Amino acid sequence: MKITVTEKKIEFKKELNKLDRFVIEFTSLLNNLKMQYVIVSGYIPILFGRSRTSEDVDIIVEKIDSETFRRGWNTISVGFYCINTKHAEEAYEDYLCSGISLRFAKKNTFIPNIEFKFPKTNLDDWTLKERREVVLGSHRFSISPLELQIPFKLHLGSEKDIEDAKFLYTLFKEDLDMNLFRDFNRKLKTQSLFQRYLQ
Repeated sequence: MKITVTEKKIEFKKELNKLDRFVIEFTSLLNNLKMQYVIVSGYIPILFGRSRTSEDVDIIVEKIDSETFRRGWNTISVGFYCINTKHAEEAYEDYLCSGISLRFAKKNTFIPNIEFKFPKTNLDDWTLKERREVVLGSHRFSISPLELQIPFKLHLGSEKDIEDAKFLYTLFKEDLDMNLFRDFNRKLKTQSLFQRYLQ
């Protein structure tokens, strides 16, 4: 699999799996709605070929007002349903604005699902602002910069997360902005984990 990496874009082709098609279908709706969003966490290594499963896909979405959310809700609801609630107002006020994620799945299913949330931390805000575009064949969507994603996986610290970090670092180490990468290792206090598992 040939991957072309530039400062703001990662471009490649592959045979799509079921989770890829699920993500493409959902993010295509967000693209059409012109919402700013970024995919983070477990789906990213799967996207680039790591062989493991995931039940959910984490997406951070820009903070939007209730009317914009309602329009998005109506569009998304054509092919997906919200697991948390059937009511857009409750989804917005009682979940998103209260810092609680929404979960969306295809109708008549539960897994996989999208974990849909507003930014909660400065890192979330930075990730959304500095997101990278993935061009997968004719499909486009946004993911977290790998310079943050890899240290964050080390920070989470489970065996699965460390293996995700090792996979991504091995695949992309020649393309990383190492100053930025080292900066996030310092901020997340993962220098020793990096030395132990990735070097």
